[in-house]
Amino acid sequence: MKFHAPLVAFSLVASLSAAEVPKVFAGLFEQDVPVKGQIGVVMPPPEIEKYVAKVEASARKDPKWFREFSGQAKSGAPLPYDERLGLTKAEYDEYLALWEKREFRPMEQVMLLLRQSSGDTWCITSTGAASVFSTLRYTAKTDLFRSPNGEMKRLDDIKADSSSILGAWSGFEWKFEEETGLGKIKENFALGRLADQKYGLIVYRAQELSTEGTRLLDKSLIVRFSLGKASQAKETAPGAKPPAAKPATKAKSKK
Repeated sequence: MKFHAPLVAFSLVASLSAAEVPKVFAGLFEQDVPVKGQIGVVMPPPEIEKYVAKVEASARKDPKWFREFSGQAKSGAPLPYDERLGLTKAEYDEYLALWEKREFRPMEQVMLLLRQSSGDTWCITSTGAASVFSTLRYTAKTDLFRSPNGEMKRLDDIKADSSSILGAWSGFEWKFEEETGLGKIKENFALGRLADQKYGLIVYRAQELSTEGTRLLDKSLIVRFSLGKASQAKETAPGAKPPAAKPATKAKSKK
């Protein structure tokens, strides 16, 4: 009985101190409830590489045009058709068909936990390679994240369509950008959910360039996690094969 009273008291304190989860986390996380996530990459079938190689060859022939053309396209989505891409219309259509077959491939299992720190500040503590999220602090009053680099500005809400690399999804995004005599730093953080409402997403990218344009840092992370408390507790990795059924043992014949 000596162990039960402190546990009951702790539960009461936890429930009394629990704050309302900020809007940007609502429906994705519950305060102090651990969530299983997966760091992964989105990959189309390998057959798409032959078309990518043709486009890259065309880009090298006319880099100025390609920079202008790709700069006007939607980020993370296939470029619109243009014969200067080096593809015939039939090849471009095949490229799109292969793009539609892209899949999320898990690489590392991680844990995520939404916690409230001092005052109105929140953070997503994370394990593994996703531990970088733990360094970001969100303040509900200002609707801003702060990273060790500085304050991240809120960008327009994300409303990506089905052609984007992650598929159709919506969410919120913040960005830090600074240029000094030592170089340029960019840092983006976004979270939201897929249109099918089955998975939540966290997308992070940090880049650092020297004054000469040399890439000093380029880190990208995509974390996918199931939505709903019950599914989080019993989640099975997508793509994982179910345990093989054991072969039935033959009954021994009576002699």
